[in-house]
Amino acid sequence: MNLRSPASRNKEHQASSTGTAVKTSATHARLISRSRVTPRRKQSREGVTGGKSSISNLSQGDRDILLRQRALAEVQQGNYLEAIALFTELIERNPDSATDYNNRGLVYFQGGQWEAALADYNRAIELNPRLDSVYNNRANYHASQGDLLEAILDYDTALDLNPGNIRAWINQGITFRDLKMYEQAVECFDLALCMGHQLEGHIYAERGRTYHLWGDWNCAIADYNRAIEALAQPKQATTGLAARLRLQVNVWLDELTNP
Repeated sequence: MNLRSPASRNKEHQASSTGTAVKTSATHARLISRSRVTPRRKQSREGVTGGKSSISNLSQGDRDILLRQRALAEVQQGNYLEAIALFTELIERNPDSATDYNNRGLVYFQGGQWEAALADYNRAIELNPRLDSVYNNRANYHASQGDLLEAILDYDTALDLNPGNIRAWINQGITFRDLKMYEQAVECFDLALCMGHQLEGHIYAERGRTYHLWGDWNCAIADYNRAIEALAQPKQATTGLAARLRLQVNVWLDELTNP
């Protein structure tokens, strides 16, 4: 999705101050993506698959909608190969669909097929250079490979196209933090908070971690407590991600209060 997984960041990466791409040994996994291929609500597999006779009576547009619903259901179940096959079918039916390439790329990324993900992101950008979500996703790929400066550039492009892309602000803040550019990281999180209450628990958690590493422990503790409170709200705790992040924030808070 993708904010980057706090559980995979127990060790902060060392960052180069040179102008070349920064390489890190660990792999980042982002848990939130603006165009994340998760459905808005759970659907039964029976409800999205349907029978062959009903499918044959649908228009092409309705068939595409049904295929996307089936792909989303497979992703939700963790069946990445099945989801990729469905998105591939969609791409064959709609070869100029940047969104379908972007979504298939995200599934490739979630399944650890890095090069296939990058190829799909690049193709999506060729088809629609103004699709901000694909730049955010490609930036997540670069960050996962340790190419942090390349990631920053793609986040910049995503935000130029859509300044309201909260996930890109959060992800860029995390990447600045990995580069030890703490002031710039905090600015990203501040701007994300200005966008509204969406994902505020995640934002407070990441800003708190930044203050923590920067040495401002009072601000870190305050943000950790805000994050724990926000992540307990139903609107934030809609997936296991919020619960996992709350556990991680509690670990970080314990590091400060019980050294």
